[in-house]
Amino acid sequence: MKLTVSLAQIDVIRSDPETNLKKGEALIAEASLGQSDIICFPELWTTGLDWAASERIAALQGETIERISEMAKRYRIWISGSVLELNERGRPSNTHILFDPSGKRAGTYRKTHLFSMLHEDEHMAPGNSLCLVDTPWGLVGLSVCYDIRFPELFRTYAIKGAKIVISPMAFPYPRVNHWKVLVRARAIENQLYMIGVNRVGAEDLGKDGNIAYFGDSVIIDPWGETVIEAKEKEEELVTASIDMDRVDEVRARMNVLKDRRPDLYELK
Repeated sequence: MKLTVSLAQIDVIRSDPETNLKKGEALIAEASLGQSDIICFPELWTTGLDWAASERIAALQGETIERISEMAKRYRIWISGSVLELNERGRPSNTHILFDPSGKRAGTYRKTHLFSMLHEDEHMAPGNSLCLVDTPWGLVGLSVCYDIRFPELFRTYAIKGAKIVISPMAFPYPRVNHWKVLVRARAIENQLYMIGVNRVGAEDLGKDGNIAYFGDSVIIDPWGETVIEAKEKEEELVTASIDMDRVDEVRARMNVLKDRRPDLYELK
């Protein structure tokens, strides 16, 4: 089975959902016209990382999320990306939402690993569960950015049958080499497709300084090969078709998941 994926590598305008949504809709329309099944956006693609204003902005994000839902329905396309949203207790959360082509939420994942290095844990409420979505092309796991450094999450998805994990990113310099190694490692060790969509541009995070994002959005196949990769630093919509049968072929060739020894592992 073939799946056509578009990666929307964009420069997110901080605290400006309207501008980001207009840019996003143009890319959604382009991806839909090109017969993509799904378009994937970066981390917090409607707002950026404005921690000081996160609670205020999250309270107003209901309309933004509804508009994304309407776009999925209008253009008949799956839409992935993380946005600010209030959780069940009214706290801001970094939430990866996967919309199906009818505009319904197929999956909602609140980022479980918060990036303390940039004080995300002081402004966001962590999620407390993973999210595996049943789609026409197989089970899809949802993650967000910093999660990439926690292999247990991806292994859990693989054991449960995930064939793809989608990761919206806001990965900055100087950690470009970490990004390239980690996303490939998660694909190889779990024998699944990794879809990592990073942003470009820069943000002034006050006491944490100016950070610049390097792009390099990518799809890695279950054997660790690059399917497609966006340019560094540039806004770009890149599209590729992936063969979902590749997952089963790789897993049959090398029995990594079957050969595990969980009786020996101490993870706590």
